[in-house]
Amino acid sequence: MTELDINIACNNLEERYVFNKVARQASGATLYQSGDAVLLAAVAIDPDPVEDDFLPLTVQYIEKAYAAAKIPGGFVKRESKLGDFETLTSRIVDRSLRPLFPKGFHYPVVITITVLSSDPNVDMQVAALHAANAALYTSDIPVNQSIAAVRMGSVEGEIKPNLSFSEQEASPLDLLVVGSGSDVLMIEMCVNASEEAYQHQVNELNEDQLLEVLDQAGEAILKASQEYGEAFALAQKEQVTLRIASEKSDETLYDYIATHYQAAVEAAIQSMAKSERSEALTKIQEQIIADLQSKQEEVVDAELVAKMLGAYKKSVVRSLILDQNIRADGRALNEVRPIDIETNILPSVHGSCLFTRGQTQALVTATLGDTKDSQAYEMIHSKTPFYETFMVHYNFPGFSVGEAKRQGPPGRRELGHGNLAKRGLEPTLDLKRDGTVRLVSEILESNGSSSMATVCGGSLALRAAEVETDKLVAGVAMGLVTEGERYAVLTDIMGLEDHDGDMDFKVTGTADG
Repeated sequence: MTELDINIACNNLEERYVFNKVARQASGATLYQSGDAVLLAAVAIDPDPVEDDFLPLTVQYIEKAYAAAKIPGGFVKRESKLGDFETLTSRIVDRSLRPLFPKGFHYPVVITITVLSSDPNVDMQVAALHAANAALYTSDIPVNQSIAAVRMGSVEGEIKPNLSFSEQEASPLDLLVVGSGSDVLMIEMCVNASEEAYQHQVNELNEDQLLEVLDQAGEAILKASQEYGEAFALAQKEQVTLRIASEKSDETLYDYIATHYQAAVEAAIQSMAKSERSEALTKIQEQIIADLQSKQEEVVDAELVAKMLGAYKKSVVRSLILDQNIRADGRALNEVRPIDIETNILPSVHGSCLFTRGQTQALVTATLGDTKDSQAYEMIHSKTPFYETFMVHYNFPGFSVGEAKRQGPPGRRELGHGNLAKRGLEPTLDLKRDGTVRLVSEILESNGSSSMATVCGGSLALRAAEVETDKLVAGVAMGLVTEGERYAVLTDIMGLEDHDGDMDFKVTGTADG
């Protein structure tokens, strides 16, 4: 393998990609450099596919202390569990690359991104995305699309892509968009509060401003992803032959279910409670198996029946929405589920809110402390620690969805949802506030967007604790169902619509944007 050195300048980034120099036994690897930041991204694949119908993809973003000329603090002088920033960055890379794999790809894949050298002026999340993309695109795994990431910021009112880290910190806008060609794969955004003429500014965007910024981001992504695809083609390995699992299907069985169980499936879908719907569908599945077994000597394939019933149920859900503008629970497309709010229900707590929306319920508490209660944390670009004075912690116990599961330490999902809620709430807090505020969201029931219930309950818990906030914040999960040129946008989606729809887009905002 001949070493290949590629330099690309695009969207205010100057990047260097070196292939076939390090980690040559991996399926794909690249040494990425931008400024003084150097990252190694490597991809490895297990030759044995899993039997379950899902993509077992693992992404690890790992920062080494030596990358910033530091020795790890604490008693043990070596890196151990990932920090929050590493976990959140791993989630961003995972969400961006997962859609690129072909349907039916069931081979375990591990993408490891290691920071070998840091640069305080380099956006490490964009660097990690681009390094992982280059390693995957040039690997022997059959992934034939290249992505590009762009973080849009504002400098003196002008929107620009990929600002330096110091410029981005001063920007009121922080919008990370990842896409491939003209397709958008992932959006993560927040605004940063500022103070003008001694007045607190939340800096919300209205709809027109947001669409304009997204258009600019789309143009930047289209340009960059095309450049990456052309440049990286020179380093692509010969792809290995892998068995892509075909969709287990039986059209005769599907037609049988559609003919004989249409009314039963529609009635089950329109059951008001999540548990009732699940129980009704289980009974239909058992009835189908019993009916088929009575007509044939061979043992009925229960797994195939479940799959075809699931496929038919999905088609009914989507047909009701697109053809009749009816949702499973009878709501209009833009209708929000009933909301119930109770505040200060816990006598010994500084502030609390029990927020219920449909079958999603969050108990959010606010605890106030002084500055010594803040959470110290380190960033790889700084020699000194930072202190977090506003925390949002999200807990998702198994009983919230009826599962008998012990509650352990927070996982990637809990960290991600807590961070999402924090980014939605923090701009409304006074920039010159004293002390520390900790919000804890205990999810008691979940049927669609518990993270947005955390935002709503969190904003009200802050008010209940008499924390000064500029405005109230609400959050809602939006959905999309498409078929050809037809589409329907759904407000406040529940779990069924998340599963059978085409998009889950969480939005937080105030009355002004």
